Amino acid sequence: MNFSAFISLVLTLVQLWPCSLSTRNRSAQNTAQSFTAVRRVKRGWVWEPLFVTEEQTSTEPVYVGQLKSDLDKQDGNLKYILTGEGAGSTFIIDENNGKIYVTQKLDREKKSFYTLRAQAINRSTQLPVEPESEFIIKVRDINDHEPQFLDGPYVATVPEMSPEGTSVTQVTATDGDDPSYGNNARLLYSLIQGQPYFSVEPKTGVIRMASQMDRETKDQYLVIIQAKDMVGQAGAFSATATVTINLSDVNDNPPKFQQRLYHMDVSEEAPVGTTVGKVFAEDSDIGENAAMNYSIEEDSSGVFDIITNNETQEGIILLKKRVDYESRRRYSIRAKVVNRYIDYRFLKEGPFEDKTVVKINVEDADEPPVFTLENYVMEIAEGAVSGSLVGVVTARDPDDDDSPVRYSIVHGTHLKRLFSINEHNGTIITTKPLDRETASWHNITVTATET
Repeated sequence: MNFSAFISLVLTLVQLWPCSLSTRNRSAQNTAQSFTAVRRVKRGWVWEPLFVTEEQTSTEPVYVGQLKSDLDKQDGNLKYILTGEGAGSTFIIDENNGKIYVTQKLDREKKSFYTLRAQAINRSTQLPVEPESEFIIKVRDINDHEPQFLDGPYVATVPEMSPEGTSVTQVTATDGDDPSYGNNARLLYSLIQGQPYFSVEPKTGVIRMASQMDRETKDQYLVIIQAKDMVGQAGAFSATATVTINLSDVNDNPPKFQQRLYHMDVSEEAPVGTTVGKVFAEDSDIGENAAMNYSIEEDSSGVFDIITNNETQEGIILLKKRVDYESRRRYSIRAKVVNRYIDYRFLKEGPFEDKTVVKINVEDADEPPVFTLENYVMEIAEGAVSGSLVGVVTARDPDDDDSPVRYSIVHGTHLKRLFSINEHNGTIITTKPLDRETASWHNITVTATET
């Protein structure tokens, strides 16, 4: 290193040294100031949390608490000033000692806290000795609100035969008091009316089934729930709500015929499709749970059928084939009814079907006599004397073979002059000689009637 470079370096060091000292001095000064500030904050305002109980009524201001600076030597040289929400009206401060008072009745449900600021100044210099500080006065709750059921009255539906513990519905009450302070807003639910069928969870208000119930016995219940604040302690307020609980139907009842034996009649003249009669099975359920289907279980003859009337839930027995009194006078069939929709949870209550016997009598119809032949052909010689036998017609009463029949000739009057018939036995004779050249054949109509 040459001499000129050395001289330059020395000058630079000489110039830098004072700067370094100055920087160190400023750093030390700032540290001292910071330390002083920390100590001031630490030595600043001293107060406990401030609370005012709501709804206090007093003719005199009520003490709330005290603000105090630890610089206050109690020589009267400090003055306390209060600003912020309600300062000077709702809240006042004793400027000499920092004691705060409330002058009015407060309602926590309208305003739950107040934000204020405090300042301490030197009376002589009017300069602050403490920085202005913000603090809060909380309004402490009292139990001045009753619980309320805002959604009542309640209506709920639960299936009948639901097992014990099944949830029915939930009721909820509200309380305007402070839920975070004490038990003023802590509610307890209880059952006033509804035992032993229902229960209620004390903390949640959930209503549950306490036993199995049958809708066919009773289908509606009125339950009364009470909500008490303060967890039901002495002095608590309460409210009640009504809950109408309806039991909905399930298919837990089989159909039952009203009669074990039905008697019906059908005329032998009845055409196919004639309604012979109706059977009816009762089902205590309702709606589709009571829907049923009828059928013929035993009918070897195949003469009858049954259909279901979905409106009346009746079984209608119809004639599928014509009947004949003279061939068969009585029928016996077995009718069956089955629930259309089965709830397999209740199969143990079954079987969900029933049977009955239907006896059907065939009624005799008054049928006209029937000729043994549809057409008769008879011959007689021309010129035969009057009273000659032409032939005999025969008819019988299908209702009674022994029933007498009366015969007669109907048609033109000229035939009556030529032929006559015995009304009792159907014998036909001539009344005068016949001429083949005049008429080679004659049509005669004979009727047979019951006597």
